[in-house]
Amino acid sequence: MQYTIETEQETDGRWIAEISELPGVMKYGKSRLDAIAQAQALALRVVADRIEQGDQITEPIKITFAAA
Repeated sequence: MQYTIETEQETDGRWIAEISELPGVMKYGKSRLDAIAQAQALALRVVADRIEQGDQITEPIKITFAAA
């Protein structure tokens, strides 16, 4: 699984990071790196929750993130 993290700075100075492959995974941070780290942590929670709910994983899990 590879996820792309898109970032953008808001007019108030905050950064937002979003992972489009996981709807709803979007986090704000004080810096770009802070927003990315928070989005990555949320993405891992979402993936873990999906596995716990019974989503079938057909290959070994290897998650990578790439900043866009």
